[in-house]
Amino acid sequence: MPVKIRLSRQGRKKLPFYHIVVADSRAPRDGRFIERVGSYNPITNPATIELNFERALDWLQKGAQPTDTCRAILSYKGVMIKKHLLEGVTKGALTAEQAEAKFQAWMESKDAKVQAKIDSLVKGKRDDIKKRIEAENKVKEARAQEVAKKRAEAAAKEAKKGTEEVAEESAPEGENTEA
Repeated sequence: MPVKIRLSRQGRKKLPFYHIVVADSRAPRDGRFIERVGSYNPITNPATIELNFERALDWLQKGAQPTDTCRAILSYKGVMIKKHLLEGVTKGALTAEQAEAKFQAWMESKDAKVQAKIDSLVKGKRDDIKKRIEAENKVKEARAQEVAKKRAEAAAKEAKKGTEEVAEESAPEGENTEA
């Protein structure tokens, strides 16, 4: 029975969510499976991957073939490098301690890269919000200046009307400048 490690689609239209399953290659994509070893959510940024590391490694060592996408996911989580290092131990190229040390060093560098990406996303989001607020404040100030200008013009017109009315009232009524 040829066994594959593949994705089984869940979720609704336009919002996929996948289970990482070990299944017979002849079974339908979303059909019968042998074991569920994890989940993958591509909607989040970065994608959320939950994986039972030991079970996935066990199935790979038994001969299960991952699909291309599952191979990328397993590689991202370190299952493929762990399998590679364990094969080196069985062949005698490495000791178990050397293999574990190499794996831990790889995991630390990988975690640092993932954390750097998360930090850059958060920083980018904060910078974007700051830029939006600054642009909004500029527009707000421009509108406030326009309103102040219109109010000053209206006040000047009122003052001019008021002085003209006062001047007309203070002029003697008997005098007529027209001849």
